[in-house]
Amino acid sequence: MRTHAVKFRFARFAIFLFALALLTAGAATAGQTCDERPLTIATLEKSLALAQRTSQELDATGANVVLLGRVGRDLSEYGIHYSHVGWVYKRDGKWVVVHELNQCGSAVSSLYEQGLGDFFLDDMYRYEAAYAVPTPEVQARLLTLFAQRERLTRTHARAYNMLAYPWATRYQQSNQWALETLAMALNPQFESREFAQSWLRLNDYRPSTLRIGPLKRLGAEVSRVNIAFDDQPASGRFANRIETATADSVFFWLQRSALGGSLQRVD
Repeated sequence: MRTHAVKFRFARFAIFLFALALLTAGAATAGQTCDERPLTIATLEKSLALAQRTSQELDATGANVVLLGRVGRDLSEYGIHYSHVGWVYKRDGKWVVVHELNQCGSAVSSLYEQGLGDFFLDDMYRYEAAYAVPTPEVQARLLTLFAQRERLTRTHARAYNMLAYPWATRYQQSNQWALETLAMALNPQFESREFAQSWLRLNDYRPSTLRIGPLKRLGAEVSRVNIAFDDQPASGRFANRIETATADSVFFWLQRSALGGSLQRVD
């Protein structure tokens, strides 16, 4: 029994050391969640275990930039599996996630850099990840953009809407930011979101269409300041068809456009 206890303590200590590496990889600009629920040991261990498995799989790809997704909420009623994507890249030998995050359920967002541990601690509905490896040229263009901090911030809009219409610039949501950032990385001459969206249209990006009735829309607008429908075309709203950028649609388009490989699951 004593031997088993020593092994158990060693395993927990190893997890702790790995947690420090994962949690501090992007500590300089990492965001904090606004969840007031206490962090449990079980949640921490499951999140860090997923982060470790993901890190090992990403290392095995030999890539420097990867599109990474998570299951942060249950979207199965809309036929959507993954809720959020960001770009993860190698910096000083560690994986760093750069992505847009909504601040505390408010109507504003910011760009963050986080370690994989932080990425999987944020409101996970299911402890499962997904990734797709862009082509070498796409990776190189993204790395160039990530190094140009001033230009990178121009891909971001603070006005946040969880269901932002992908062909408008009134709001922006996280998956939309990932798409527009890719468009601007591949087209250095672009200086606005309008150009990025035009390029995405021309290259056959197809947003997801969610069926949301008027009562549910009204309830969402009244109870959630980070959800709005006033940027959606009236024709779509009246038909209960809400178009938005989903993590699933980003993964599908990356492969369909030959800009990256197929989706790989980590669970």
